[in-house]
Amino acid sequence: MISVATLIQFVVQLIVISLIFGLIWWLIEYTNPPEPFKKVLTVIVAVVAVLILIGFLMSLAGMPIVHW
Repeated sequence: MISVATLIQFVVQLIVISLIFGLIWWLIEYTNPPEPFKKVLTVIVAVVAVLILIGFLMSLAGMPIVHW
């Protein structure tokens, strides 16, 4: 059983991490690097964000990928 405090903590962590990745994404768009580097950077940011999201969801299920 997951407590309400744990769920609130996860929601706050997800909001903070999404803000950080949103700012990184905006910074990539704002600086506008040359096209091959821009695409590589956006793919790296997207992959890391998805892996962190999967890690959070797996930890809610009781099987964390990474112990924070």
